[in-house]
Order: sequence, then C-alpha cells, then structure tokens
Amino acid sequence: MNTLINKTIAVTGGAGFFGSYVVRKLKEEGCRDVFAVRSKDYDLVDNAAVKALYRDIKPNVVIHLAGRVGGIGANQANPGKFFYDNLMMGVQMMEQGRLAGIEKFVAVGTICAYPKFTPLPFKEENLWNGYPEETNAPYGLAKKMLLVQAQAYREQYGLNAIYLLPVNLYGPGDNFDPASSHVIPAQIKKFVDALDSQADEVIIWGTGTPTREFLYVEDAAEGVSLATAKYSKGEAVNLGSGFEISVKDLAHLIAGLLGFKGRIIFDTSRPDGQPKRRLDTSRAEIEFGFKAKTAFEAGLQKTVDWYLANRNSLK
Repeated sequence: MNTLINKTIAVTGGAGFFGSYVVRKLKEEGCRDVFAVRSKDYDLVDNAAVKALYRDIKPNVVIHLAGRVGGIGANQANPGKFFYDNLMMGVQMMEQGRLAGIEKFVAVGTICAYPKFTPLPFKEENLWNGYPEETNAPYGLAKKMLLVQAQAYREQYGLNAIYLLPVNLYGPGDNFDPASSHVIPAQIKKFVDALDSQADEVIIWGTGTPTREFLYVEDAAEGVSLATAKYSKGEAVNLGSGFEISVKDLAHLIAGLLGFKGRIIFDTSRPDGQPKRRLDTSRAEIEFGFKAKTAFEAGLQKTVDWYLANRNSLK
C-alpha cells in the first residue's frame, strides 16, 4: 500500500514543468491531498510567506522542487540572484518544516552540484571532491546546501529529510524561453525557428563536445514519488537514465527529427559548461526500485511534437 495516500503533501514549484508531473504522479498513485505551491501565492524567498504556507496547508510531507533555474546564459547573467534565491528558499522551507513538525522533507537538488571534473559515472560519494563548473556554481552550491542542512537536521533534530540529485530533465511542457531554457528546448526552438525562416544554418553554443545525460520528466516524477514513499536515509541519491550523448550528436539528432538539412555551426566563443555528465544510478534502483523507462529518442520525439503543437501559444 502507498504510505503517502492519507498524507497532506505540499509540492513547491508544483505548477512548474517538473512539479506539475510530480503532482500528477502523486495523484495517480492515490494521494488525495496534494498541493501545488505557486510562487504567485507564496514567495518562498520571504520567510513570512514560508511560515504562511505551513500555516495554511499544514503539510505532513514537503517535496521541495521550487528554484530559480536556467541554462548557462541565465546563470552567467544572474549568479547572485540564483545563489540567494535558491539558498533562501531551501533553508527556510526546511527550517519552518522542522518547526511545524512535518514527517518528511524531500529536497530535490541538481546535477550542477557535482564538481567540474567528476569522473564518470558520477557517484554520490564524489559530490565533495571539487568545485562545481564555474558558470552554474552559485546555483549548484545553493542547492547543495540542502544536502548539508538535511543531514545536519537529521542528526540534531531527527528530521526525516532526504536529498535527490536529478540529471537534466526534458519532456513536453519544458521551458522554451531562449533567455532561460536548457539545452534540449533551446536547440529544438533554434531548429524550428530556422525552418520557419528558411535559414540555412543554426548556431549552437560551445564546441559541441561536452556530453550530457537526460532523464524524461515522467520518469523523474516516478523517481521522486518512489523516493518520497520508500527512502528515508541521509545519503544523497542520483536520479538519471544512465545514457550519455554529446551536445553535437544531440543537435544532429534534433535536426534529423525536424527535417532540418542546413549547416550546424558551433560557436566556440561561447562556454561549454561542464565537460561530461553521466550518473551512476545504482543507488536509486537498490534503495527504492527506480529505473528510467523512456528511451531517449522516443522522449525527444514527444518533446518535439509537443513544441510543434503548442509553440504558438508560448509566444
């Protein structure tokens, strides 16, 4: 039986891309009292708003997904804001949750927390073996502090706080705003725009050599749901697919799915970000039975199809 069915669950960022899938998954699993916490209702950077959230919703379980996020460009433009907002949201949500006597706090971190030159595949015990990649270090470190806080609160207060590390997510409903989007939606939009304008070339940031691992958003939501129900230890847990692709190969794959036959140019004056990313996902499978199901090209096709069907409403 699902141990979460009779719990009141607050999902911060629950109306966002990832959060909406987590909320849907919890409801599919039979959870009746699931609240999608929206930033327009509760500004989690403001401690008074965080206190109001706990007072209003009275959650037994909190899944903290909310964050100030973006791609390399957005991180470079807003390092201070990304650090402060993400740090304050997480610190205050966990502290006020402790004071409110919640049963469980699920902190969802980021792969950006890993050191820049982490050996492949990334193992959870490598988290502290160096400084993160510089372009997103302020964001990654702010999210990494949730792990420190979760372990400290578990030790001192007995708070059942867990920490999950999802790899780059993608899927229908992703953020396609070029000012803040990640690599898959950014590339899809570039190729579609090129087809619309009959351009014969598309420019991609960086050298194309870095590799990335991607996890389909529905799979990620299942991972969070399983961990929330079944995992109660202090060690961080990776959520990934175990699949790795270079930015160059990704661009050619997306171009092929869309039928773009022009040139793909890599702007080497732009930063690459972290050189390589692929996770060791064995701990999630051992601890709570999570294994990604969606083949990358199938998930990518669904994402492309969704964007083509919805792009006019996104403008």
